[in-house]
Amino acid sequence: MDQISTYVLLLTLAVLLLFSGFFSISETAMMALDRYRLRHLVKQGNRAARLTASLLERTDRLLGVILLGNNIVNAAVALLVGEIARRQLGDSEMALLAATGAAAFCLLVFSEITPKVVGATYPERIALPASFLLAPMLRVAHPLILVLNLFVGAMLRVAGLKPGSGDRERLLTHEELRTLVLEAGHFIPKKHQSILLNLFDLERITVDDVMVPRNQIEAIDLDAEPQRIRNQIATCYHTRLPLFSGSLENVVGMLHVRTVLNLLQNEEISSGTLREIMREPYYIPEGTPLFTQLQNFQENQARVGLVVDEYGELKGLVTLEDIVEEIIGEFTTHSPIRAAGILQQPDGSWLVEGTSTLRELNRKLGLTLPLDGPKTLNGLILEHFQDIPEAGTSVKIAGYPMEIVQTQDRVVKVIRIFPSLEIGQ
Repeated sequence: MDQISTYVLLLTLAVLLLFSGFFSISETAMMALDRYRLRHLVKQGNRAARLTASLLERTDRLLGVILLGNNIVNAAVALLVGEIARRQLGDSEMALLAATGAAAFCLLVFSEITPKVVGATYPERIALPASFLLAPMLRVAHPLILVLNLFVGAMLRVAGLKPGSGDRERLLTHEELRTLVLEAGHFIPKKHQSILLNLFDLERITVDDVMVPRNQIEAIDLDAEPQRIRNQIATCYHTRLPLFSGSLENVVGMLHVRTVLNLLQNEEISSGTLREIMREPYYIPEGTPLFTQLQNFQENQARVGLVVDEYGELKGLVTLEDIVEEIIGEFTTHSPIRAAGILQQPDGSWLVEGTSTLRELNRKLGLTLPLDGPKTLNGLILEHFQDIPEAGTSVKIAGYPMEIVQTQDRVVKVIRIFPSLEIGQ
């Protein structure tokens, strides 16, 4: 009879260890569950996900029922192991020591470490099914949990802590979203990943980074001869051109070339004709973030804007296409002035025009030139020397050896850039 009762005790011990393991694995899985994945499953109508989400809305109650059940079961395991040891070894100190060691071993291996490792490894597979057992347990034990949480809440308030004020549900920061996109490379196509990352950069990139510099703006002088105006319109590369009188500082309007093409064959084009069909110029303050300007273009139904500084002086020109290309990459053909800026040499170096923007060089050549200062390569070199260097001068900037090939009109016209000597070191 005693032998049978011992088997019953051992069977009961195994069941209690399973219960203890269930509470441990549920606790770890619930806390390790991806909240954004859970929300996605809830939106898809997953019943287990809805139940799990409702449990996680009150983490204090969920942890209360889990820990209450776990501690009751663990206490029962300790008593049961002690009774089994007493029956097998008698009422001795050795029996007590053996019971303590056996209880600790069983609880650690079968009820704590193993279940929690599994729960942390497969949180979704475990947390969702476990919610069907935890929910009714919570309803049954709700009064007791409520009383326990009153004491817990009082202790937390004495310690200056507010229950439920943790940051688990906080919004992701800008950089955390970037990290998520970068780590999701196996699930997001490379091109889509690049577009998402570029979208995150629109807030810190300004119109100054992508604008066409003032000296490269193609514009029409209304004071020029009619034939010259006619030839410029017939051979222009862009569809929208600024109109100025005397100097580029005096922009009087914007011309949509399509509206004047039919006049090239039938009528004489004059400055008066252009003034009748031109539109008011649209100005953009320098330093405007690209994302803000993208919205401004949409609200103002504009595609081209003139960038001006705080004194109203013209700095450059930016188009809607320039912003879109920052998001999805180059998709249009640039004018010859902007396209012929980089030429690779047989020795692996590049001949680059000084007016090339640093962002363009980094993107096309895979460089890491600094972007927190000057916008063009010419500006970067002038900032480094604090003077206009002579042709043949060599310099090393950001780890890249450079040689000044040509200077003209107080600017560095052509630079040779060599691959970084630090690569591979």
